[in-house]
Amino acid sequence: MVAQYIIGSILMAVSVALVIVILSQTGKDNSLSGTIAGGSSDTYFGKTGGSTKEQLLSKVTIVLSAVFVVLAVTLMIIAAK
Repeated sequence: MVAQYIIGSILMAVSVALVIVILSQTGKDNSLSGTIAGGSSDTYFGKTGGSTKEQLLSKVTIVLSAVFVVLAVTLMIIAAK
């Protein structure tokens, strides 16, 4: 019974962190409006400047998603017993 509360609390924290990480990522929209406004990332700084942050956020999203799935399945198994 206590394990359900602990895992449920961790699951809630991971889900909030996952939402924050996903919302902090920039969109990968290469539409016409981005080209007209000069939002092209074909410059040197456009390609390398933001790539490390985006790569980090992508990796954190993958890890948090995996932790979320494992915790959800664990919680379901515990609740079924």
